[in-house]
Amino acid sequence: MSDLLTQSEIEDALQELGKLARENGTAIELIMVGGAAMALGYGTHEVTKDVDAYILKPPEARLVRQFAARVAETRNWDADWLNDGAKGFMDKIERGKLIFRSPGIKVYAAPTAQLLAMKLSAWRDQADIDDAQTLLKYLPGSFDPVWDSVRKYIPKGWELKAKLAFEVLWEASER
Repeated sequence: MSDLLTQSEIEDALQELGKLARENGTAIELIMVGGAAMALGYGTHEVTKDVDAYILKPPEARLVRQFAARVAETRNWDADWLNDGAKGFMDKIERGKLIFRSPGIKVYAAPTAQLLAMKLSAWRDQADIDDAQTLLKYLPGSFDPVWDSVRKYIPKGWELKAKLAFEVLWEASER
């Protein structure tokens, strides 16, 4: 496996996941976050190292992990190319816009405000800053209403860091 997955590779792999789900009499629904959500939902990432997603359906998430392992094997990818490690940053699980659909699978991005909350909570590098700037453009309004829409998604313990990052982001924005 190369170190990075392209948008096209992700879409092909998701299509294959859907096919496996159908063959096994089920359907998959995911809520995607991170670089893959930015790529599929906002067209901002050309590549990402993995696909961070919360598994909504089927209720037996292990099935999706098994299907993902089969996809990885056929592509010589790491088995955890599709992972749910970001769920620790998701106190609330809500669907945003539909960003990928194929027979057997629907993939939603997390709501824009939630994606921004996750980027503000992480705020590790220029990629997080760039993503946050993009996401902020999709949230109309003045400072307080936009912050209120984001704040409800900030995980406990990350509020101060996220608020400071939001203030820096807001000052640098072209609003």
